[in-house]
Amino acid sequence: MTENNHFDFDKAKNALLYISNSIGESGFLKIFKILYFAEKKHLARFGNMIIEERYIAMKNGPVPSKIYDIFKAFRDDETFQKLPKGFASAFELIGNHNIRARHNAELDYLTQSDIECLDISIRENNRLNFAQLSHKSHDLAWNNANENDEINILDMARAEGADQEMLDYIVDHLEHKSILFA
Repeated sequence: MTENNHFDFDKAKNALLYISNSIGESGFLKIFKILYFAEKKHLARFGNMIIEERYIAMKNGPVPSKIYDIFKAFRDDETFQKLPKGFASAFELIGNHNIRARHNAELDYLTQSDIECLDISIRENNRLNFAQLSHKSHDLAWNNANENDEINILDMARAEGADQEMLDYIVDHLEHKSILFA
């Protein structure tokens, strides 16, 4: 079950800029993990995700599928030319695995609850190294998915401690969205 019916590139770009502005130049993995932990918090507290993104269970933990593809495109001149509007000018690739924001996030794209969960995740995870972030992200949701398969967002909410009432709300929310975007 996923919430990936309508990926908002502008919101994704601004959430990533928000993280990058807060932590400075950083590796892809750190940004992905900070986003993942913020997404789990948002699911458990508010019943929806910050970015309508699919997370894939990879060796070093969950990875946001479309965002990973976008960041990888910075390494390839041909693919770089096809990046979604605004991504190419928003970030700078440093080396092969680090990224730095070129400008500030436009906060109009983020809700108060988005910012709240991003801030908490940044505070909790910014000082963790690659191994610590990878280990921490090997949670219930990651363990319940097969390697290189999509992680169930209900498992993400469960991993963050969502109760049954919130899980029911998430299911209802997803069913409603699937009807709207069908």
